[in-house]
Amino acid sequence: MISHHAYAVEPWCLRETELNLDVLAQSESVFSVSNGHVGWRGNLDEGEPHALPGSYLNGVHERHPLPYAEGGYGFPESGQTVINVTNGKVIRLLVDDEPFDLRYGRLRSHERVLDLRTGLLHRVCEWTSPVGKTVRVRSTRMISFSQRAIAAVAYEVEPLDDRTNVVVQSELVANEQLPTLSGDPRVGAALESCLLPEEHFTLDLRLRLVHRTAASEQRIAAAADHVVYGPGSVRTSSEAADDVGRMTVTAVLDPGERLRVEKFVAYGWSGFRSLPAVRDQVEAALTGARNTGWQGLVDQQREFLDGFWHHSDIEVDGDAEIQQAVRFALFHVLQAGTRAEQRAISAKGLTGSGYDGHAFWDTEAFVLPLLTYASPNCVAEALHWRQNTLPAARERARQLGLRGAAFPWRTIDGAECSGYWPAGTAAFHINADIAAAVVRYVRASGDTDFERRTGVELLVETARLWRSLGHHDSGGRFHIDGVTGPDEYSALANDNAYTNLMAAANLRAAADVAERHAAEAAALGVDEAETAAWRAAAGAMSVPYVDALGLHEQSAGYTGLDVWDFEGTPPEHYPLMLHFPYFDLYRKQVVKQADLVLAMILCGDAFTPAQKARNFAYYEPLTVRDSSLSACVQCVMAAEVGHLRLAYDYLGEAALMDLADLEKNTRDGLHIASLAGTWIGLVAGFGGLRDYGDVPSFAPRLPENLHRLAFSLRIRQSCLHVDITGSRVTYAVRQGDPIRISHRGEVITLAKDAPQTRPLDPPTALPEPAQPPGRRPAPRR
Repeated sequence: MISHHAYAVEPWCLRETELNLDVLAQSESVFSVSNGHVGWRGNLDEGEPHALPGSYLNGVHERHPLPYAEGGYGFPESGQTVINVTNGKVIRLLVDDEPFDLRYGRLRSHERVLDLRTGLLHRVCEWTSPVGKTVRVRSTRMISFSQRAIAAVAYEVEPLDDRTNVVVQSELVANEQLPTLSGDPRVGAALESCLLPEEHFTLDLRLRLVHRTAASEQRIAAAADHVVYGPGSVRTSSEAADDVGRMTVTAVLDPGERLRVEKFVAYGWSGFRSLPAVRDQVEAALTGARNTGWQGLVDQQREFLDGFWHHSDIEVDGDAEIQQAVRFALFHVLQAGTRAEQRAISAKGLTGSGYDGHAFWDTEAFVLPLLTYASPNCVAEALHWRQNTLPAARERARQLGLRGAAFPWRTIDGAECSGYWPAGTAAFHINADIAAAVVRYVRASGDTDFERRTGVELLVETARLWRSLGHHDSGGRFHIDGVTGPDEYSALANDNAYTNLMAAANLRAAADVAERHAAEAAALGVDEAETAAWRAAAGAMSVPYVDALGLHEQSAGYTGLDVWDFEGTPPEHYPLMLHFPYFDLYRKQVVKQADLVLAMILCGDAFTPAQKARNFAYYEPLTVRDSSLSACVQCVMAAEVGHLRLAYDYLGEAALMDLADLEKNTRDGLHIASLAGTWIGLVAGFGGLRDYGDVPSFAPRLPENLHRLAFSLRIRQSCLHVDITGSRVTYAVRQGDPIRISHRGEVITLAKDAPQTRPLDPPTALPEPAQPPGRRPAPRR
């Protein structure tokens, strides 16, 4: 994996059998551990060599100026960038005064394993120092799912050939030197040494540093405590300064003796609380972790993941890479969201600083569908965060002359951080993506309390935006003009089909929820006239269709544009946005990422099967997939219309986006939405799950390479298991109450311990559509 022989294909772990500095940056991303609140990149324990040091707290960022050659009304003035907070994972080692540094001496062996069942990152290596002393170093690292403020490391050193003096230095380090993160010197200046020291403290084996950020005014505390095991000669000492806290252990070890240090690290931050409050918060968390102990934390981690995998595992027979990739994907999506707790789930999670740590529409459109059926409480928390940012979204709408809320295209704390109008402000479809996530979660979970307290407000305010953004023409049709849909190579389009269909669903859902929860809607000022206006707009929504071609347009007039010169575009000129001006891209038929095709999945009941097939055939040769979000969508629709081999190839691209570093930017962090897309490709693609009807519906199909696909979904209080083998599918309720599903239009009631089996329908043979030259997905063998 990562296109390197050192990465093995195994079903329940990611194993690296040797260290290769050429892929060090990528390995730091894939070996990241996180719980959605705290994140550590997979840097080596000793801190060096490294590509990008990374210790992150969800929501902690710094503000910096957004540069404009010429200002304009409504342009955001400040950007937000995730920052590297105090690094608590550093443990340095000296062997007879020689620093343990893998660039020197001889590295005899090195292995790292990310165990997906236990949530632990293991490392073991044997190293001979430049003067000939050989030691074995073992470490295990974790970020706790059960105690969200806690990270921990168990570190052992053992001499192999001679009596050895060893020194272990366990540190808290702030304001680490980082590579240049931006070409704008003002951004660099804002982020360089951005943690201002407020307090440092040490007592016995305990360390604490407190800092604050200059512009965003957030206070961050990190504290560490240690348990040391070793022979009687072990001695310890501690010291602290503004940007470093250090606990030092010295010992003389004979071969076979081990020095073991268990390190517990607690993090806390706030934009409001005082220094004593934040300090006491981390001290309390640290005390709790110490009382639990290392083995207690390990046991809690395994117990948590046992429950997750019981409800959410996916089994794939016939492709070992896909089997490993989907579990890797599930694990990292869980890490990104499970303890985010009313914070954003960003595009990179807490695995790197890519995209400045911002959250986009992909959270609601790609990540939350997976979590809805795997870990629904994460979805409720993510949507609570959106509700908490409504004041900023309402203010943004007012600034743009609109009603309701205009959610930001990219953000960390809810304020708009995108300074580019066509690709940012005009992408209003994020409102509908949030609304769809609300509807999906409530339908799947049955959480009416959430719907009343959170769903009503989100649906009402998003609906108000569409009613004020769009207009009825003289014939009564409703239009939404000048927007950017999912395809970012088409901007300021009129009647983008995806936007309009999703907006119509948003308007209907808002009217329905206002009727179900009349008191809550009335408190927001909703009356019968407003809900009637929403229903009228939804019912009259314009969806462009060209009768002469027999297909839907991505936006009004799209099929009349000139087609991009694909034949004249060399492979090295992809992605196009790095080699051609957006002005040229906007005027041509070329699709960055699936747009209308995504609409046919999320709003599938608006299209006939024949229309889906024709639309897919038309847009395939135009779609260049310059976004990691596209392959999984094309996989799902290819499977639905019967192109199973093509769907399988797209599944491989989505699944290996990071493990094979397909876009050459895994070094900046993982693509959390594309990881979720692996689940989408399998469950919605080959499992055929659709959830826009009254009951979840399935239309499973398997490509010839896959012999079996089995997955579980959490639906209300039940666990549904779907097992697709050969020419049949078996549905079973593993636990919980009976549930109703649909299999190819047949409604089935399932009860616990009473599985039902149905045959698979063979797909209709259709000519497989072409892709732009050089852009066909790599074939799966």
